Amino acid sequence: MKRPTITDIAWRAGVSKGAVSYALNGRPGVSEPTRERILAIAAELGWQPSNAARALSDGRAGAVGLVIDRPAHMLGIEPFFMQLISGIEAELSEKAEALLLKVTEDRVAEVETYRRWWAERRVDGVILVDLCDDDPRVKLIEELKLPAVVIGGPAGKGQLPAVWSDDASAMRAVVDYLAALGHRSIARVAGPAEFVHTAVRTKAFTAAARQRRLDRVQTVHADYTGEAGGQATRRLLAEASPPTAIVFDNDVMAVAALAVAHEMRVHVPERLSIVAWDDSALCQLVHPALTAVRRNIAEHGSRAAALLLRLVAGEPVTDDECSAPTLATRGSTAPPPRA
Repeated sequence: MKRPTITDIAWRAGVSKGAVSYALNGRPGVSEPTRERILAIAAELGWQPSNAARALSDGRAGAVGLVIDRPAHMLGIEPFFMQLISGIEAELSEKAEALLLKVTEDRVAEVETYRRWWAERRVDGVILVDLCDDDPRVKLIEELKLPAVVIGGPAGKGQLPAVWSDDASAMRAVVDYLAALGHRSIARVAGPAEFVHTAVRTKAFTAAARQRRLDRVQTVHADYTGEAGGQATRRLLAEASPPTAIVFDNDVMAVAALAVAHEMRVHVPERLSIVAWDDSALCQLVHPALTAVRRNIAEHGSRAAALLLRLVAGEPVTDDECSAPTLATRGSTAPPPRA
């Protein structure tokens, strides 16, 4: 089927192509009855504006970009990104904007993607995730003057606006909760050390443990995969004096840890308490259900998309703090065993 054009609309309406253009773009030059008739014919024919033509006329691509520097297979098993993308899409679909998603295997490929998108005018702006210490993407985006919003921060984001939540307060709440249950030895399996949000949580974790005067705390790093989370758990539980509680930086690692505990016959929560970061269906489907930090990830996505569209439109924007994380307590946490 041939895609309808403004020539087809003009022929059906019995007017010039210029009149059709005025009507479709909401510009003066045609009477209101004629405008309504042209719009009705366009709707009947199923006409849609051409993104390529719009880009030539106003410089807009009609799309925003998101690059995820993770192995592609991880997207299917990590609920965080699915929730994030759903929030972004919910906001973009209302504005008839598209999301251009790219998965890369390393940071160099991600940086090159931004350069290519900017040179080809593929996107009007981008959303950055997984902010790192001295992040090269921030400097590049600022040099290119490509509109961008960071999900994370507010530290390390340069002059870019950010959508963030208070991870430090959430981590303090987790440590306070475990300490109140009586735990004195707590471990944490964190994400990559170079991520800004990992450093924020580590600092809060250490400070809260010191304030509670816990006997022993330690942080080990993994890559968010179930394999890495399981291996870290196995090493921690094999220590001469294993921790009585472990906090994980995502739900996938926490679920893998639960399986390892069952395998090693370490009963949860009688001998080991487990807390996951970012509550999801995974946390509620396992047995026992996992205590988890609950953040509205879809809200992060929708707010970032809304902020970016305002930035692209030339409106002034500021950082946007999302609703505070909460702790959902379930069956995976309990007082530690008595000595």
